[in-house]
Amino acid sequence: MSPILIAEQVLNGLQSGVMLFLMAAGLTLIFGVMGLINLAHGSLYMVGAFAAAALAGATGSFLLALLGALVAAALAGALVEIVVIRRLYSTDHLDQVLATFALILIFSEGTRWLFGSFPLYLDIPAALSGPVTLPGGIQYPLYRLTLIGAGLAVALGLWLLIERTRLGIQIRAGENDREMIAALGVDISRLYTVVFALGAALAGMAGALVGAIQSVQVGMGEPVLILAFVVIVIGGIGSIKGAFVGALLVGLTDTLGGIFLPELFKLVTDPATATSWGSSLASMAIYILMSLVLIWRPTGLFGARA
Repeated sequence: MSPILIAEQVLNGLQSGVMLFLMAAGLTLIFGVMGLINLAHGSLYMVGAFAAAALAGATGSFLLALLGALVAAALAGALVEIVVIRRLYSTDHLDQVLATFALILIFSEGTRWLFGSFPLYLDIPAALSGPVTLPGGIQYPLYRLTLIGAGLAVALGLWLLIERTRLGIQIRAGENDREMIAALGVDISRLYTVVFALGAALAGMAGALVGAIQSVQVGMGEPVLILAFVVIVIGGIGSIKGAFVGALLVGLTDTLGGIFLPELFKLVTDPATATSWGSSLASMAIYILMSLVLIWRPTGLFGARA
């Protein structure tokens, strides 16, 4: 296995990880501040992807499509929070799970009614198409490299928002004692709507960016949602830093496991069956990683200890 191939797969893992972070960051914000289990978060990822594909087809501009995806997902998130989620804060988690699962069905059928059952395709912008030569002679797609940079920039911006702004102070305070900040005059309903819309916008952005390298179709958000839950369990529920580290670990484990494990099995077993055994284990690698982290630290890598 050549060093260039390994480097390319590491970059693929980073790209997958930073896109997972955009999903997981919104999910952990919503759960950390609101205590809400939102199974419909993957549907907001799908909303962003479909909005971007539709706007790109209508305007021919990828930038306008990306901005439209952010706005569409944020508005959808705010509407869902005001109409449905606001009634679930005082209920137990089972009610939240059932209600947000119903939202998945509503979003899926609504999207199918608007766009049909066939997948849409979002073209990579011409300025970002083609490969770029990296040090060591590595040829890597410029668009995927841009995704890594965009994800890291959003991670930095989100950290600055949480740590350096008044809204961030309110979000962190709401995470610890929502009754107290309400007593101090903070409009808790408005704060919840803003947090939910922010989480939805991050998911929509991820959907729009990934939509250019895979087909945009109904139900595309659910597999990503499962990985996002794995990320926040590994990183620690409510921790943005944990979501970032967990996303990178999951992205690299998933990508590199699919390459190295089949090769490893070829050394210890029959080459005819090594690929199937290695591929099966690779598909379980992130869940094995999650189990090991929870055995070592049940609250996740950066979760607060009881």
